Formats: sequence, C-alpha cells, structure tokens
Amino acid sequence: MRVVERDGFIARCEAKGIERSVSLFLLQHETVDPGDHVMVHVGYAIQKMSEADAASAWELIDGMLAAEEEMLAAEEAEAAGEAESASEKAHAGA
Repeated sequence: MRVVERDGFIARCEAKGIERSVSLFLLQHETVDPGDHVMVHVGYAIQKMSEADAASAWELIDGMLAAEEEMLAAEEAEAAGEAESASEKAHAGA
C-alpha cells in the first residue's frame, strides 16, 4: 500500500482505490514518509518496499485472483452441465 499521510505510528494508506489506517509500530526504526510503499498484514505495516516491488506484488496478486475467477467459472459451468444432464435423464425416464 502507498502511504498517503502519516501521524505518529498511524498512516493512512491507499491501494487500488481502497484506503486503510495502518499501524507503523513494527517499522518504528525505519523512516516511512508519504509516497513510500509498505506491505500490510492484519493492519500492520510489516515491511517497507520499493514502488517496483509493490507493483510486482500487485501483478502476482491480480494473477492469482484472475486464476481463481477462471477456476470458479469453470466449476460453475461444469456443475450447470451436470445438472442439465441429470434433468435430461430424468425427463427421458418419465
């Protein structure tokens, strides 16, 4: 997430249009300024990262989400096909 503003150990961070308040307590020995990128886990910034590393991480996450959507769509199509086949068999036997 990109740090938008900082107030002590709390930063307002943004990623993909979503803003969150993030604790910087775990990075208290590092300089974190607006414009910096941080990796966030359960509300805590756990690592400062470069803009390139942040972009790379988002590419990986977006790829995983796209793969999951494709898998779910395939499962739904398969389930719909099985339901249609079962319905046809039921009507053929009637």
